Amino acid sequence: MTITELQSKDKSGVMSLFRSVKTNLRRQGIKQWDWLYPNGLVIGSDLRSRNSFGIVRDGRVVAAIVLDAKQSSKYAKLDWADKQGRPACIHRLAVHPDYQGQGLGKQLLRFAESLAGRRGYSSIRLDVYTENPGAVGMYSRAGYRQVGKIEFPFRQAPYLCFEKLLQAEG
Repeated sequence: MTITELQSKDKSGVMSLFRSVKTNLRRQGIKQWDWLYPNGLVIGSDLRSRNSFGIVRDGRVVAAIVLDAKQSSKYAKLDWADKQGRPACIHRLAVHPDYQGQGLGKQLLRFAESLAGRRGYSSIRLDVYTENPGAVGMYSRAGYRQVGKIEFPFRQAPYLCFEKLLQAEG
């Protein structure tokens, strides 16, 4: 499946993807995302910044990921391995429930790692909700190292922070 840069015209499709994912997470008792987040302002900003990428099947956004350099201020207290480099961050990786289990999350992750390397980033950082075992497992299996935990307001459980050092491409 081809991964493309998502455009402003894809906003409603991305919003629909996140609504489906949020509903599915709630059914599993995972309270990672709610009506506040991710929202149209966040998704619109991702699209305008040209940092949102996804898989579109039959005109429908079925998976998405954001790659940029924006880090939570909460990351500052953690002991990252990449202390001198230029880290990228992954945000909001999501796969529609109808397409889960097909390797799309892994495909998006590999794409983001390759793109980060081509853009000169030295590592990737991310946080994942501790009560989402599928996501925690995916990052662990992909070679991401747990660095610590952080907490966000209005969330019942902490987030695990992960890091992966990248090989320089060139």
